[in-house]
Amino acid sequence: MLDPIVNFFTRIFHALGRGIGLLVAWIMWPFLAAGRWYARRGWLIKGPIGIFLLVLAGLYVYFVWNSQSWTGFDVKYATAYEFNQRNNSAGAEVADAAGTCSRSAIADVTADLIDLNVNQNAWISSMLLYKLGLFGVDWDHTPFLDNKASFQRGINQAVRRTTVELVDTLGRVRGTSQVDQNLQDARGNMQFDEETWYFGLNPFGPKTPTPSFYRSAIRDLANFNGKLGSCDATFDGRADNLLTFIDRIANDIGSTSDILRERSENYNRGWFDTRADDRFWFSFGQLYGYYGIMRAARADFHDIVQSRGLAPLWDRLDDQFEAALQLQPLIISNGREAGWIMPTHLATMGFYVLRVRTNLTEIRDVLDR
Repeated sequence: MLDPIVNFFTRIFHALGRGIGLLVAWIMWPFLAAGRWYARRGWLIKGPIGIFLLVLAGLYVYFVWNSQSWTGFDVKYATAYEFNQRNNSAGAEVADAAGTCSRSAIADVTADLIDLNVNQNAWISSMLLYKLGLFGVDWDHTPFLDNKASFQRGINQAVRRTTVELVDTLGRVRGTSQVDQNLQDARGNMQFDEETWYFGLNPFGPKTPTPSFYRSAIRDLANFNGKLGSCDATFDGRADNLLTFIDRIANDIGSTSDILRERSENYNRGWFDTRADDRFWFSFGQLYGYYGIMRAARADFHDIVQSRGLAPLWDRLDDQFEAALQLQPLIISNGREAGWIMPTHLATMGFYVLRVRTNLTEIRDVLDR
């Protein structure tokens, strides 16, 4: 009586197995054909090809390891700076220490974020095998091996915005002083593209890789802070400068929110949206960077925060950053908001991004009164 049902499912699973076998055979055919061709060659050809394949395999092991190993990742890294123990604004003279001024916490955190990206970790975006992609397909268009690269680029977005603001508003008295050369150099180095390897085609020839420029920015920021600590540089800690700084960051985060919204609304394919993961981790990295930078800004503008009564709003901002950084799903899904099988991580991240932006806007409004 049950034989027809058993036979039906047997045929189904037999067809599925045959289909999977054909798919695997189709994928493996080029490699098997290449193996047969290689076996018929002499050692004069086998030797160089074998060495090349061994080097390529080693490069892939190195690439995969670096793309999956996240050194120094800590969503509460800003607490280690103990900014709450600082009582001086950046650039202010330190009591009982003649000729000594407070360093900029923003410059310190920004340099440490760059160090996290290019010294504690390999900079993934300019690695040769990342640039080559998966059989010519950009890694960002696959669900594999691109999360760390997107996270690093998100941090880099926050760092770039910050170095620009250090030059334009914070590191000088606007209209009455020259731009600090170290900050100018740091901004220029951080504007360098994110994908340059040791050799390129346009223009053709050897190049200085991206991480070298970013490492130079670390030294530039350290030099600025050294001069600031000896009262030989300027940090203009006025309320209008803080307002401008927060406004620019809010706009930067707002642009990311719009990217998340567009992807969530128009490409909600659940677990099968291959670009959802890089959108998510870019946003996560951007918030990760701004979390420490805004903690540092609170210390650098200590007097303004206290005099304007901004401490409660800033505490809430810190809470929003920390809540957003707790969202770390194993697999990123871009499902429908009303769906019940596949979650909607992009919409959730967009919600957290908007909460952070709302808190920044509240602080800005208080400063603008």
